[in-house]
Amino acid sequence: MASALLRNATRVGLATRSLRSNRVTARTSDERCIMTGRARLEKVFEELHTNPYYDKYAEKIAKLQRTSPEEFLQRIEQQEKKIREKQVKRVIVNYQPSKSATFPFLLKNIRSSWSQIIKRQYVKDLSQNKYITTPIFYVNAGPHIGHLYSAVLADAVARYNNMLGHKIFFTTGTDEHGNKIKTAAAAAGLPNLEYCTQISQQFKEMCDRFEVDYSRFIRTTEKRHCDAVYHFWKRLEEKGHIYLGKYSGWYCVSDEAFLSDADLIEQKDSTGKIIKVSAESGNTVEWTEEENYKFRLSAFQDDLKYWLKDENTVKPALYHKTLSQWVEEGVCLQDLSITRLRNKVPWAMPSPCDESHSIYVWMDALINYLTVLGYPNESYKEFWPPNIQVIGKDILKFHGIYWPAFLIAAGLEPPKTLLCHAHWTVDHKKMSKSIGNVISPFKAANDYSEEGLRYFILREAVPQNDANYSSKKIVNILNSELADTLGNLVSRCAGKAVNPSKEFPDPAKYWNVLQSQVADETREALKSVGEKARKSYEEYNLHHVVDAVISMLHCANKMVAYHEPWQLRKQVDDANSIEELKAVISLALESSRIGALILYPIIPRLSSSLLDFLNIPKENRMWTDTVPEVFNSSTKERRIEHNNLILFKKIRSQ
Repeated sequence: MASALLRNATRVGLATRSLRSNRVTARTSDERCIMTGRARLEKVFEELHTNPYYDKYAEKIAKLQRTSPEEFLQRIEQQEKKIREKQVKRVIVNYQPSKSATFPFLLKNIRSSWSQIIKRQYVKDLSQNKYITTPIFYVNAGPHIGHLYSAVLADAVARYNNMLGHKIFFTTGTDEHGNKIKTAAAAAGLPNLEYCTQISQQFKEMCDRFEVDYSRFIRTTEKRHCDAVYHFWKRLEEKGHIYLGKYSGWYCVSDEAFLSDADLIEQKDSTGKIIKVSAESGNTVEWTEEENYKFRLSAFQDDLKYWLKDENTVKPALYHKTLSQWVEEGVCLQDLSITRLRNKVPWAMPSPCDESHSIYVWMDALINYLTVLGYPNESYKEFWPPNIQVIGKDILKFHGIYWPAFLIAAGLEPPKTLLCHAHWTVDHKKMSKSIGNVISPFKAANDYSEEGLRYFILREAVPQNDANYSSKKIVNILNSELADTLGNLVSRCAGKAVNPSKEFPDPAKYWNVLQSQVADETREALKSVGEKARKSYEEYNLHHVVDAVISMLHCANKMVAYHEPWQLRKQVDDANSIEELKAVISLALESSRIGALILYPIIPRLSSSLLDFLNIPKENRMWTDTVPEVFNSSTKERRIEHNNLILFKKIRSQ
């Protein structure tokens, strides 16, 4: 990030010396010509000053700007030569379409003749590597719907970015060290590693059954992970960030974490005695004094502030504000114990510098995000840093303070975005083993199907608020939206009674045939739904994505009901009626096509089945294909696959 800032500053410095002409031409590593006018320069200056690392590197930037133009160019060429050796060379052509063109994602009012060219160019321009992760799941118990939500949320984000043309590396896995694992294994009557393997397999099965399309699944008991942790540790040690010191304070055995006084509350136990417990988890703590190896976390407060200057660092804004307050006030920024005495925590990695100590489970766990990319092999740099890391709000401290501090200390760039989400309740009660209301995704899928459950939790949850799991609500939503709204729209225009010849009439040919208010509303909905959904995906508000699609599908259903294609089919001798019939079918199936594309990241299996049914080629399933095909001059008449598709079977109330 810092090197990019310096490169930008260099280009700005050069540009200010060349304002005699109204344009400046600069050559970059991918051989693009950038034509920069005065307005563009002003924008670059503005962006430079708002960059979160500007203050930190201002002195270096100033020195660079005082350098001669020849030296500027020489430095640029050297930097860009190094980048060219590591990256694939891309040649990007700048198109200049006429003012009267139509392509809603790039320019307004562009003619349809340009749509194919711009569509492909749009995808190419955005093709870059994206690294997306789930949290790794702790194997002290099997999966519940909270784990499933983290996994499918990250998967939906990955699939959306893939539709934009990005190259995706998407990881998940299991965290397998610590005393809670040892206790759970003993309760199950299994050796530690065998227990971990058994529970880890359940999480892998959850991902596979619910279409979580990971690139790699990691387990922290793998040797390659141990090697990566040791290498990372040694980097911190070499840079002077680890020291041997005494710790005294409150330790939560259940959470495997040291807690400050601010993290604790007092309450009475069953005997009436006042005890201290974790304010976050409610678990009891005990006073502990011991010698540990410690990480100089307190030295990184300013670095964390710089990282958090960008509001996109943590999403939603609620959690960015929370984390920023913690860092500003120094909460959780005391030097961190990164080992435990091995006789207290035997089921863990031994410390590389002292075998009488075990590595703190959170330091071990967080480094998995490097291990899966091949770290310490240089290949990890292809996707580093993480673009989006999905986490639950209960682990915000570990990912938002410890993790970026570890990385900065090791000389690595911290994550670009932490996507933090709230928890799930069941009928408005917290999930608890003692209450017996923990929801297994496997059992729930038996009642509602994998796609149905995936749709519900992504449709119901709002990242900043706790979501509620209700069987009654699940049935109502799935029946109303998947079976009735989407399923009925397809079946009414693809069934034998209305469409015996299995036609998908060309939308471009029949776009303006229907002259009714409901048809106008459907056309307007089709033109705007892609952009509405895109904005919601970018803000990680998947419930709004679904809202936009369902609203569009409601318009299409009203249009079908108004024009009554089953009646039009009876008037086979009337040319006008047949044309109107084809227009209804075309508009309805076009609504289904666009709806399926937009919902693909959320319900990939169901959407793929619908797109296969509509005979949509695989290469026409990118995000840019969510524009109505009326703007695609190469569209041809299609035949749908068959007449008896049951998109989603209605669920009987239990």
